[in-house]
Amino acid sequence: MNFRVTRTLPLLAAGLLAAFAAHATEAEHIRASQAWIRVLPGDLPAGAYVTLENTGDQPALLRGARSARYGSAMLHKSSAEGGVSRMAMVDELPVPAHGKAELSPGGYHLMLMQATAPVNVGDKVKVTLTFSDGSTLDADFVARPANATSASD
Repeated sequence: MNFRVTRTLPLLAAGLLAAFAAHATEAEHIRASQAWIRVLPGDLPAGAYVTLENTGDQPALLRGARSARYGSAMLHKSSAEGGVSRMAMVDELPVPAHGKAELSPGGYHLMLMQATAPVNVGDKVKVTLTFSDGSTLDADFVARPANATSASD
């Protein structure tokens, strides 16, 4: 092996490692807290709420969710206008760099539909959050009663 190649390989390897380290996924910078689900009776959909904190220098986009405990999960936003409440599916929720986004009653939330088995108050339900770069974050959501308004009710 010639001298030039033996000096270049370690430099090339160091450069590649630095490039991979600099490109962290969106989910690596997100912290989930106060995650809870409002369990409704029967086969009614459940609302899921969480606070997402982005510790990174770039914004992240929450694009969806899934859970083995539910057949489907959709990102929704509630709003009220002229005394009429509405709920609409949305494609994404931005989580600003060094900021927070809250999924809460009356605002953004996840709709969890078609429970695969009964979800009881106190159960922990794993929900996988998916971001725009394809990265994922698993979070444990605590099942709360239908009259709950926060994670601590």
